[in-house]
Amino acid sequence: MSEILQMRSITKEFPGVLALKDVTLTVERGEIHAICGENGAGKSTLMKVLSGVYPHGTYTGDIVLDGEEMRFASINDSEARGIVIIHQELALVPYLSVAENLFLGNEVKGFGGLIDWNAANAQATELMNRVGLHENPTTPVSQLGVGKQQLIEIAKALAKDVRLLILDEPTAALNDTDSEHLLGLIRQLKEQGITSIMISHKLNEIAEIADNTTIIRDGRTIETIDMSDPASTQERIIRGMVGRDLEHRFPERTPEIGEPVLEVKDWTVYHPTQTGRVIIDHASFSVRAGEVVGIAGLMGAGRTELAMSLFGHSYGRDISGEIRMHGQVIGAPTVSDAIRHRIAYCTEDRKRYGLNLIADIRENISSAGLFKLARGGWVNGNEELKVAEDYRRDLNIKTPTVMAQVGKLSGGNQQKVVLSKWLYTDPEVLILDEPTRGIDVGAKYEIYTIINRMVAAGKAVVVISSELPELLGICDRIYTLAYGRITGEVPVGEASQERLMALMTLERDQPIPATGFTTYPAGTADSTTDFTDETKGLQR
Repeated sequence: MSEILQMRSITKEFPGVLALKDVTLTVERGEIHAICGENGAGKSTLMKVLSGVYPHGTYTGDIVLDGEEMRFASINDSEARGIVIIHQELALVPYLSVAENLFLGNEVKGFGGLIDWNAANAQATELMNRVGLHENPTTPVSQLGVGKQQLIEIAKALAKDVRLLILDEPTAALNDTDSEHLLGLIRQLKEQGITSIMISHKLNEIAEIADNTTIIRDGRTIETIDMSDPASTQERIIRGMVGRDLEHRFPERTPEIGEPVLEVKDWTVYHPTQTGRVIIDHASFSVRAGEVVGIAGLMGAGRTELAMSLFGHSYGRDISGEIRMHGQVIGAPTVSDAIRHRIAYCTEDRKRYGLNLIADIRENISSAGLFKLARGGWVNGNEELKVAEDYRRDLNIKTPTVMAQVGKLSGGNQQKVVLSKWLYTDPEVLILDEPTRGIDVGAKYEIYTIINRMVAAGKAVVVISSELPELLGICDRIYTLAYGRITGEVPVGEASQERLMALMTLERDQPIPATGFTTYPAGTADSTTDFTDETKGLQR
């Protein structure tokens, strides 16, 4: 193979931050080239330099494409040379159709310069067929799942005669099935002669698909690894990313589990708009002081809906069932009520629901606990600043100042800000929904350490995750969810990915096996704790 791309001595600075320093990258024609590094290492910045998002003149160094030096002034210039970037945050217009999105800015014109919709829809269908997507081209994008939207982005790139495709965390928000389909498509594109550069934190996917992997750390190139070399292990990649060996992916913890803190009984939730559709079906579970409880389920099982409905009825309608805190029945029909009862929820979508991206770190950290800072309707600014600085230091948020805009932080550091926001409310129960999605192994380890610190202080933590190894590595017990039903409860010492998957894939009409649940000695609390008659059937 011959070289299609060389990036030589790329250096990029932002005010007060050296994002890239003398980075080099060589990509062979027709290969799949992975780029790895911790959050904030400079991976996305490098790709934005390549694609013209950061134009020539805002960086130093050379970009050589097919032996010719490039000086891209905009993203349009790079696309004209066949370089197309698909960002982690998909750039689709939800209210436009598939065809309208595919040709936005590149419209199919007919007589008199007007758009030829028949031709556009026909070409859209052809492009969708190439990526294995079989939808009506007039379907609004908002009606499609994230996996299909990712395929639309690739089809959009094919419409621009892509030669070098850049994918930034393409599978971060996908389930296993959609991820496998996308990786298979990238392999097909390789067979068609399209070169791909893929940024990913999922090392198993990199090992499966990449021909070469370049590691970037602190804005510098560490090495490029030939993935066909038997010595190219995940451990080697991790060592290059974090600058040290991680002997264990998960920090060690000796559980000291106390009395039940949160108990949920017969929790039932209906869809907010579709009359009669049950989303959560009589779910019961518990979590104790000092315990990490996992919730595992396939996409669409109802994991997030369960968490949001418990947290101040943030999702659903006609919600029924019982919540107990320390044995006392509580009502939490609003988010404020949930916070007052010391329940916190870290959303899976930190950019949309967890953070105010245009506000600074200080304001984000204090936002859920302003009642602790306010006197007479005024917020104590000095105390607010001190609180933010304390969390910046304690959680190792990598930023020179808490006055920095949170939207400019890396994913891992944004996640630490979300955690700081809820830790400041002093919760007794913390529900973490996909807490490590889209962050690197080093930042993941730090998040796990924070979880361990919480349970060591007697807090109760619930972790929802799509990564079964993660749940097996950090939890004490794991509940499985399928079609809104709790289908099993397994102590981590008895759990395996195979056993969990079997419980997660029970069909809606299949009976729940008794072997999926833990048997407790008499007198201990469990997920099926009996509630007194006086509280049964309570509606909230």
